[in-house]
Amino acid sequence: MNYPKKVTIGDITVRDGFQHEEKFIPTEAKLWLAEQLILAGFKHIEVTNFGNPKGMPQFKDADMLFKKLRSSKKVKDLLDDVSLTAITIRERAIERAINARKEGYGPDRILLMVSTSESHHRTNSGISLDDYWEMCEKWIPKARDAGLKVNGTVSTIWGCPIEGPTEMGKAIEFAKRWLDIGATDVEHADHDGSASPDRVYKYYSMLLDAFGSPNKHIVHLHTTRGWGLANVLAALQAGMTNYESTMGGIGGQPANFVDGVPVTGTGSYYYKDPNVTGLNSTEDMVVMMDEMGIDTGVDVDKVLEIGKMVERIVGRDLRSESIRNGRIPKELSGRK
Repeated sequence: MNYPKKVTIGDITVRDGFQHEEKFIPTEAKLWLAEQLILAGFKHIEVTNFGNPKGMPQFKDADMLFKKLRSSKKVKDLLDDVSLTAITIRERAIERAINARKEGYGPDRILLMVSTSESHHRTNSGISLDDYWEMCEKWIPKARDAGLKVNGTVSTIWGCPIEGPTEMGKAIEFAKRWLDIGATDVEHADHDGSASPDRVYKYYSMLLDAFGSPNKHIVHLHTTRGWGLANVLAALQAGMTNYESTMGGIGGQPANFVDGVPVTGTGSYYYKDPNVTGLNSTEDMVVMMDEMGIDTGVDVDKVLEIGKMVERIVGRDLRSESIRNGRIPKELSGRK
């Protein structure tokens, strides 16, 4: 089997991981985690969501978190080599990111998102796909002019929790459209664990046939049904080199209940058990790739230490087997 020798892993715990938590994660804890991830060698960090905090109160500290991170003595000298991302689904959030950038503390990169499923897209953004594309064509040039990179995400590639099966070819078309209108990279996302390894391999093979290079494309996979690392292996086999994950595999649909208060947000959970959700575990993915001889560019032992602390931050055991069992001992694996 042929796998890439080197990959990039973006850790998105501070945003995507914490957004599903039903208690507010203190700003200082978010800051600590972002700092530690950067010190461990991660070059891509999702920091927060600039959307309306009424629907997502987990991000009511968005501006403060960015300001604290930008002024952090621990990582200030490293930030020139790190991309900090804010989620900006709608116009006001994009404008907010542009203004924060102009004021010197904002993100390096923003993320916009479409779903190939119209119903999922409306639930996520509040408007139709046609209207959303029109909005993106207007605002991406403004963001780029302000010095921001722009990620265009494509969701519901392998299925929709609302509508059911989707057509993978449509996601390839959407990826092309993102790049045509000025996005700097594209995330290809399984946001609810609908993907299986055979279809992951098929899709990313289709993607590379269409684009030739994986450099501008990011793999975002969930492990709702326990297939997460099998799907990563399938993506590696297809030739993909950029991945996203969260510590302990946490994350998912924004919480509809935070600190004892019901939140409108994106409505009812579409998971049978809202406690069994989330992305691939950063710890497990890094340990697996390291064992396979794939260079991730991060300090594996530090990642495991961070993972243990994230469990304390959220107050429960998370979904990382590597946290439970550690790395394979060198005397057993032959690793040097």
